Amino acid sequence: MTVIAVIDNGGQFTHLEGRALRELGVECEVVDNEAPVDDVLADADGVVLSGGPSRDEAGNSAEYLERDVPVLGICLGHQIVADRFGGRVEAGEYGGYADVEVEILDDSGVLAGLGETVSVWASHADEVKEVPDGFVRTARSDVCEVEAMRHETRPVYGVQWHPEVSHTEGGDRIFKNFVEIASV
Repeated sequence: MTVIAVIDNGGQFTHLEGRALRELGVECEVVDNEAPVDDVLADADGVVLSGGPSRDEAGNSAEYLERDVPVLGICLGHQIVADRFGGRVEAGEYGGYADVEVEILDDSGVLAGLGETVSVWASHADEVKEVPDGFVRTARSDVCEVEAMRHETRPVYGVQWHPEVSHTEGGDRIFKNFVEIASV
């Protein structure tokens, strides 16, 4: 059975990420972001870096990116990925949560099967402004040029939006795709 660890960065929807994964038949544990990385990875096939209020409160989240494990960063997790690999993260112009129409630029990895556009629930208080070297921008919107990205050679993905909430179209597909990637 595939095991996914959800790293809790204090986001209000983190419990929904765990539930979405369990509903796919995955063994899933929501883990505090201060937990020792080696302990978490002893059994995990993949890691989800959850959303949260601040990169200053991300605990050990960036350390998972130094390991050979598939990673899906959601909102703050997406920003942690960008920051750790040398991208640029700044305050967004549009602030809080809103429905956003996202254009899929690269129908692969966690975004496979979503179609050309999806309506998502996203916060843009902070956002990735520049994709790090070694990454490809995979989605954009009128609100944010880097709604999603993926590493060119490693199974590391980030989405600005929240696939775990019912407001997001295709959220379950993103989690299914990630489980398939982590199961390899």
